[in-house]
Amino acid sequence: MQTLLEVILPVFLVIGFGYVSVWRGYFPVSGIDGVMRFAQSFAIPCLLFQSIAHLDLSASFDPRLLFSFYTGAAVCFTLGLFGARILFKRDWEDCVAIGFCSLFSNSVLLGLPITERAYGPEALIGNFAIIAIHSPFCYGLGITVMEFVRNRGQSGPAFARNVARAMFHNPLVLGILAGFAVNFSGLAIPGVIDDALSLVVRAALPAALFALGGVLIQYRPEGDSKTIAMVCLLALIVHPAIVWFMGSGFGLPQDLFRSGVLTAAMAPGFNAYIFANMYGRARRVAASSVLVATVGSVLTAWLWLSVLP
Repeated sequence: MQTLLEVILPVFLVIGFGYVSVWRGYFPVSGIDGVMRFAQSFAIPCLLFQSIAHLDLSASFDPRLLFSFYTGAAVCFTLGLFGARILFKRDWEDCVAIGFCSLFSNSVLLGLPITERAYGPEALIGNFAIIAIHSPFCYGLGITVMEFVRNRGQSGPAFARNVARAMFHNPLVLGILAGFAVNFSGLAIPGVIDDALSLVVRAALPAALFALGGVLIQYRPEGDSKTIAMVCLLALIVHPAIVWFMGSGFGLPQDLFRSGVLTAAMAPGFNAYIFANMYGRARRVAASSVLVATVGSVLTAWLWLSVLP
């Protein structure tokens, strides 16, 4: 109970503040859209850029962590895709969007603050290693499969252009790539610029959590309840369970093991809805899954925290 009160509830209270502010009319929907755009298109890319630019890559990128996490993510994507097709008879394009919901953990808005509150800022090395390739991996997989099912028979060069265009219009991907470029170059970020980035970064997570609450109130879970339940089961239970068993088998260090399991246990991120909206497919399932799983993760995150070493 102490973990629930001290670690998880403060994060979800910020989400709740955004939800209630819009619900009661204290904050307009247009304002929430602006806050979300600031957070996702500017502040969080700045956070990712700064974190990766300063990251000790040799110490952070443990292949056992990344293999465990992304094997689990790929398995859940596959189960979500074929589950939607076989169990619920959805179109292939819908199936890809539903699979993406099962794939994309909310690694930044929920994973970072919950891990930091539970284990301290020094425990975030594994989180940043996962986040560094999270958007490129997830969007790369989702976009590639979606473009394949939408454009069967398309020429190879045209297919590659469509995938690359979608990838390199994503601010999160651009922030990550810029961070790697600075890290690999060995160039130091000038102190004035680094200080300015730090000011923006401090606002990134609170603004994004507040905006997430304001966005969630715009969507009501209606219909597709079995499909939504499948997504929640894959995202909140199956993915972290896979990371748990693989990480245990690989003998992951404790901090990396915690980061991997907790990040995998997070609800689908709002990017799941962005992906569905980008293609106009399974938007109601995506929005409802984000809402239901985010609420459900209050309990499941507490349970995973209670069993983690």
